[in-house]
Amino acid sequence: MNPRLNVGRMLVEFELIQRAKVGDDAAFNQVVSAYRKRIFGTVARLIGRPEDVEDVAQEVFLRLYYSLDQLRTPEVFEPWLYRLTVNASYDYLRKQRRRAESRMADLSEEQVMMADAAAGGKNNSDEQRRKQARELVESLLGSVSPEDRILLMLKEVEGRSIKELEQIYGVKENALKVRLFRARQRVLKAFENSQKDAVRQASDKAK
Repeated sequence: MNPRLNVGRMLVEFELIQRAKVGDDAAFNQVVSAYRKRIFGTVARLIGRPEDVEDVAQEVFLRLYYSLDQLRTPEVFEPWLYRLTVNASYDYLRKQRRRAESRMADLSEEQVMMADAAAGGKNNSDEQRRKQARELVESLLGSVSPEDRILLMLKEVEGRSIKELEQIYGVKENALKVRLFRARQRVLKAFENSQKDAVRQASDKAK
């Protein structure tokens, strides 16, 4: 089973969340233990940097600890926890924006190498192609805003439904669909630009 948060499918009883909400540290630790694997998995997919997953996940649980008393009812705990996870991931990505732009520059160099290999008649293995595809997706997501990246990861990678995203973002369906459309358009634009850059660099190198 993939470690992902499923809005509406609770891992703990409402009574345990209520106890944690009123300051029961033992109950809080049980909640953290129950959701630890899912939070780590979700953060890993949202930020795309394995070495920083633990730090971001710990930030999620820290925010949970200090804000749990603000939870209206245990029934909305999972969408609320997911919102904390999204916000912590967004804050991380915003701080790492320059690194994301650097990865986009690296992609162009990789594409030049791919073009050179193709010109020399070299064939990439299936594993290499899959690796390059993953790197391409990661680099493209790194080239758009943290907001776009997280929204697209939630919808396209995590498989969140529009209804679940409504709970997470607190906005209506039409607004979400507009956000998704614009985010996808920006990724497509980034892809087109990366292809143009790769062709131009390959052409310059051939001169």
